[in-house]
Amino acid sequence: MFDFSKNYFELFGMPAGFVLDSGALATRYRDLQKVVHPDRYASSGEHSQRLSLQGATLVNEAYETLKDPLKRAQYLLRLKGVDVDGQNNTLNDPAFLMEQMELREALSEVRSSADPQGSLDALLRDIGAMIQSQIAELAVSFEEATPQRLAAAAQSVQKMQFLNKLHAEAEAIEADLDEAC
Repeated sequence: MFDFSKNYFELFGMPAGFVLDSGALATRYRDLQKVVHPDRYASSGEHSQRLSLQGATLVNEAYETLKDPLKRAQYLLRLKGVDVDGQNNTLNDPAFLMEQMELREALSEVRSSADPQGSLDALLRDIGAMIQSQIAELAVSFEEATPQRLAAAAQSVQKMQFLNKLHAEAEAIEADLDEAC
């Protein structure tokens, strides 16, 4: 079938980097799915069926990782030997942390504002812009890939985790507001 020891970028035949062509990624995903799809091996032996299922699982996991900027950054850092999940990774950016507190406070006040949907839309735009800023920072950090830039990438990953969680909470409030209408 294919080599299970390849990293996700190798599996998809793409260079290992943060910036990637999402169209090429999607095309390669569909091509790989055709190769490993379990239906192709329905009449094969149990060993081939098991390998097909493992291959399909690996392709799905790789695709989900590579298409998401945060997961892709975490994966790249792991490939480069940077521990992104360790307990000694604390975010050392007081201004960012203060901004997070202010955003959380604004989010908690959305429902009681004069225009909840307008307030929420503005908040979602702000959070989205902050996420895009972190994505741009990650692109630069991985392009240079020095130890200092990789440390900066790890900090950006932590910031994106905060921002993505906040964005998800804002979307949940948006869904509640939509249901209330």
